[in-house]
Amino acid sequence: MGNKAQHLSFKVLTINTHKGFTALNRRFILPELRDAVRAVSADIVCLQEVMGAHEIHPLHVENWPDTSHYEFLADTMWSDFAYGRNAVYPEGHHGNAVLSRFPITDYQNRDISVEGHEKRGMLHCQMTLPGLDIRVHVICVHLGLRDAHRQAQLNMLCRLVDNLPQGEPVVVAGDFNDWQQRANLPLKQTGLDEVFTRAWGRPARTFPARFPLLRLDRIYVKNASASAPTALPLRQWRHLSDHAPLAVEIHL
Repeated sequence: MGNKAQHLSFKVLTINTHKGFTALNRRFILPELRDAVRAVSADIVCLQEVMGAHEIHPLHVENWPDTSHYEFLADTMWSDFAYGRNAVYPEGHHGNAVLSRFPITDYQNRDISVEGHEKRGMLHCQMTLPGLDIRVHVICVHLGLRDAHRQAQLNMLCRLVDNLPQGEPVVVAGDFNDWQQRANLPLKQTGLDEVFTRAWGRPARTFPARFPLLRLDRIYVKNASASAPTALPLRQWRHLSDHAPLAVEIHL
């Protein structure tokens, strides 16, 4: 991480944690996932499908942490974290989370669910970066499975980004479920650039992690530049999530 008078770079990682279980829910792998996330040394981590609480699993799952999953993942490496509860069920809830080495000064979980269907949200965090008198906005998203729902949710995301203060850096990361690749154009109209598309002409293949075909996960930036977008080596990750994690270095 380089920190000069008016220049700073930081690494962002995004991953769908599948509630801490392997793809078919056969094995609880959150401790291994934490080791892998730590090895990336990202400054900001955007998590989707992260478990906030569950009443049943701790009774029979070995290694189930005493804290929420996002606190367990943050542990000693990320001093700040925020959680946005999306799906609530009788035994618990899950949603999006952001882990950060920088102070999170404010956060808001915005409900972008389509009425009568599964709950979805976008977690908007505001951060202050050391040595820079500037706010950075990090938005962690998990969009719906149906095209019409995604279009409505993208419109909500565009409105949020359009209403942010002019000139402030914005990072949007997460699971867009956008296998038809329709998200780039409306988001580009708000000034958001997808980092893999900027570098390679199209988003990265991320799903399913064992043999990635679909380009579901994205990292977008506005008022910032990006370098070294990477889909992480699948040998180490493929049993830890059904989505390949993405990382990028962002420069202000």
